[in-house]
Amino acid sequence: FCDEIIVVDSGSSDATVALAESLGAKVSYRKFEGFRTQKQFAVEQASFDWILSLDADEIVTEKLRHQIIALQHSGLDSYSGYKFPRCLFYHNKFLRHGNAYPNRILRLFNKTQAGWHGEKEIHERVVNRGKTGSLSGDLEHYAYRGFSHELQKRRQYALMMADFRNQQHKKASFIKLFVSPVLHFVRGYFFRLGFLDGWQCLVYKLNKSHYSMQKELYLMDLQRNQA
Repeated sequence: FCDEIIVVDSGSSDATVALAESLGAKVSYRKFEGFRTQKQFAVEQASFDWILSLDADEIVTEKLRHQIIALQHSGLDSYSGYKFPRCLFYHNKFLRHGNAYPNRILRLFNKTQAGWHGEKEIHERVVNRGKTGSLSGDLEHYAYRGFSHELQKRRQYALMMADFRNQQHKKASFIKLFVSPVLHFVRGYFFRLGFLDGWQCLVYKLNKSHYSMQKELYLMDLQRNQA
């Protein structure tokens, strides 16, 4: 339903490029230097002002698709960006409670007013200088192929976050190391009713808390080695 499809490839070794081109996508190559800069590069390749920015592990639901088409027909004049909920598929179940949902993200925007302009290369977000509207259709997120893949990604992200905080001269904290993981778990699993999603949410929250601890430990390692 989009007028143009752009794929940015950073050197994949499978059939990604050939498959994308066979389906009509315009494929560009760019060496991976960070999530934020990679996504902004994709935005800059677009021929049109309105952008729907997706990761490779995200799928637009029919409801969200119809809402975006309706906006196209109405002229997209009221706002310069739109948020919608992202729903995580985790161990064969969509998580609908806790910190995982609705997790509203801004991914439909006018590039003359918005873009990937934040400081961080990881946990990047769209910055919108204009007004932001809201849609109710879900964006499905298939983040992990399995438990080992999740641990691999979380370790990668924790290293990147530790490096970013170190460059910002943020000091590692024993309070954050022990308190933040506990608070994150209690807030998401109990206060935001994550327990209603069953054992999947329990595993998810435990892994998220472990990720919070990893970030602080890696930052401590960096600063200890520099010292």
